[in-house]
Amino acid sequence: MKLPFSMDDLLSLIHSTRPIIMDAHAARQVTVKGLADYVTAVDLGVQHYLEGALPRLCPDAQLLAEEEAKWRIDPARPFWVLDPIDGTTNLIHDYQQSCVALAYCAEGAAQCAVVYNPFREETFSAVRGEGARLNGAPIRVSGRPDLAHSLAVFGTTPYDKSKSVPVFERARRLFCATEDVRRGGSAELDLCYVACGRSECFVELNLKPWDFCAGMLILEEAGGRLTDEAGNTPCLYRNSDVVASNGLVHQELLTLLGEVPV
Repeated sequence: MKLPFSMDDLLSLIHSTRPIIMDAHAARQVTVKGLADYVTAVDLGVQHYLEGALPRLCPDAQLLAEEEAKWRIDPARPFWVLDPIDGTTNLIHDYQQSCVALAYCAEGAAQCAVVYNPFREETFSAVRGEGARLNGAPIRVSGRPDLAHSLAVFGTTPYDKSKSVPVFERARRLFCATEDVRRGGSAELDLCYVACGRSECFVELNLKPWDFCAGMLILEEAGGRLTDEAGNTPCLYRNSDVVASNGLVHQELLTLLGEVPV
């Protein structure tokens, strides 16, 4: 489909959030939402800024966003999926592995996406049918054909530590089956790293739409694959377990995880 706005305008808008994200004082203004679940003045600042700016790009699009989330959207109409800061705990600790992630969804699928990490000045982007890019240059998943030659990334589902046993059983299996494992702390960036070939797979339980929607399109446009643990395509406006890969190791990955309880 033809986008109702230009990608250049969208990229410029996302890049204009940099001063908000890099405000170290605001990053230290923390509110606890729940177990290991935080919001900073940066999260709120980015979201409020984009809430005001996005209607100028696409007046008719709804907004599904992490902070003050409004889950009642009409999926038959266009909508944005926004994570103002993915990797808030990283931001609080100045770990510099945080990003703003935004996807535009219409006709039942994400049509374009941007994931921007200002700490590394890296912008991942994609338009459906036009491939994926990093800072404007095309990217592709790696060609590693099996888990034995792969680097795996996993998420710990930190908001629900009752799942620690199945989470770390998945991590143990990944560790034993691959060259090594990593934990990045930003699911959207983890997906983008698979997209550009820095790793071969990523697994996490119970992600919210804003944790994977933008990265999903970027990964798929880079030649990769993302499903739930049953091999189904996740819904863009509901929580989902996520299994992502370069495509070549996907079935092996699903088999590896298939017998682990949730």
